Amino acid sequence: MSQRNLVCRRDVAIDVIKARNGWIKMAEAMAAGINRRTLYSLRDDGVIELVSRGVYRLSDWEPFSQPDKAAVALRVPGAVVCLTSALSFHEITTQIPNAVDIAVLIGSTVPCISYPPVRVYRLREPSFGMGIVEHVIDGVTVKIYDVEKTLCDCFKFRRYLGMDIVLEALKLYRERKPLKVSSLMDYARACRVERVIRPYLEVML
Repeated sequence: MSQRNLVCRRDVAIDVIKARNGWIKMAEAMAAGINRRTLYSLRDDGVIELVSRGVYRLSDWEPFSQPDKAAVALRVPGAVVCLTSALSFHEITTQIPNAVDIAVLIGSTVPCISYPPVRVYRLREPSFGMGIVEHVIDGVTVKIYDVEKTLCDCFKFRRYLGMDIVLEALKLYRERKPLKVSSLMDYARACRVERVIRPYLEVML
C-alpha cells in the first residue's frame, strides 16, 4: 500500500469512527472496510487509543465521562450495570468502584475482559430482566438497573458488598430520591429479599 493510499484510508477510518461517536470495535472496523494495518497505524500514532480488547476510541475526542462503563457495554452488549457501579451512577453511595459490576443472565457467555476490571454476577429470570433502563453514556447505550432494583440487588448480595455499603445506599436513597415503596417491594420479591428489606423500609417510613 502506498503512503498516499494509507493516508487516504486513515482519513476515511477517522470519519467512520467519528460517525460512531468516537468509538469503534475491531469487528465494526473490519465490517466498515477498515483493515487492521490502518487501525494499527492510527493507534501507533496516537490518533486512537485502545480502551479494552478490540475496542478503540479517538484520543482527541471530547472528554469521556464514564469510559469504563461504555467500553464494557460495547464488549458485553447484553450486560446490565449493577450493584456498586449502579449505586455510583445513581449517586447513592460514597464508594468509588474499582471495577465495573455487571449482571448477565445465568448461562450467558462473557468474554474475558482484562481491562477495564469487571465483576460479573449471574442472575436468573425474572430478576435479571427487571428494572433495566438504557442510558446513553459517551455516545454508547449502556444498560443500568434503576435505583430500586439496584437497592434490592445490593440486599441480595449484601454478604459480598457489606451491610455498611447497603445501608448507606438506602439512607442516601431516602435523602436524595423519591421513595417508590411499591417498586422496591416488587423487586424485593423477585430477588427473594422481601423479608430482609422490609424491616429497614418500615424504619424509613
